[in-house]
Amino acid sequence: MENSKVKDKLVVAISSRALFDLDESHQIYKEHGVEAYAKHQEENENVILEPGVGFSLVKKLLTLNSEKTPIDVILLSRNSADTGLRIFNSIEHYGLNISRAAFTRGESTHSLVGAFEADLFLSSNYQDVQKALESGYAAASIVGSNSKDAHETQLRIAFDGDAVIFSDEAEKIFQEKGLEAFEQSEKKSAKVELKAGPFKCFLKSLHKIQSTFPVENNPIRTALVTARSAPSHKRVIHTMREWGIRIDESFFLGGLDKGIFLKEFGADIFFDDQHKHCQSASQYVPTGHVPSGISNE
Repeated sequence: MENSKVKDKLVVAISSRALFDLDESHQIYKEHGVEAYAKHQEENENVILEPGVGFSLVKKLLTLNSEKTPIDVILLSRNSADTGLRIFNSIEHYGLNISRAAFTRGESTHSLVGAFEADLFLSSNYQDVQKALESGYAAASIVGSNSKDAHETQLRIAFDGDAVIFSDEAEKIFQEKGLEAFEQSEKKSAKVELKAGPFKCFLKSLHKIQSTFPVENNPIRTALVTARSAPSHKRVIHTMREWGIRIDESFFLGGLDKGIFLKEFGADIFFDDQHKHCQSASQYVPTGHVPSGISNE
């Protein structure tokens, strides 16, 4: 199912653990339970949290927020409003313009993704992400590191192709029948548009904002980083043309390790459906695992 609702702004929903580094607090919660966690958060509510995996993305998006390019970031937290005070103190400290939030006190947040009309949902809770994807929203489970290599000012987002921007129809052939069958099928279907994957709508909304700025020195730069190689690249290029979406950089790696290329690109975040690619990427850049398609069945 594709969420095709058209609205005039880009909305990103993010969990508190994706926005800030809450590993220490989460460890207390896992080992000692909810009361010890709440006590820890209240005792430390004036201790500012370190940036998390999604921080750089959010900071740069909010810098681009204007009347011409409206962008809204919403905090979706499983904390209570009481324990969430430390999170809002940290938001204020970093000067992040986040005014909308939902605190669910342990309940799942995925149902709120649709209520807030989010184009993208980032969370460290795998089940919430899965459920948001099933409801037709672009969603990713946060993996890995903060970026040391991100571009200073430009927002850089990288995407895998199959099962992320596109459906997993081609990936299914590759996994079920092998590389040769995949290449033959893609050659034959070079002019046949690929079906949309879960991130098509988010990419389209991002492209809409990108298009309001000049091509030179654009504040947003996108990349496609795929394990595909020639000649299967033709169908990808044809599909993007049909959709009217411009991707700035494309890497057709023919199975090479993606991590080092993402480091060179300086991605603020990279989205991929396969665990092995996420592990490789997360050594270098913030990474979102998209649990969709045949690789996650």
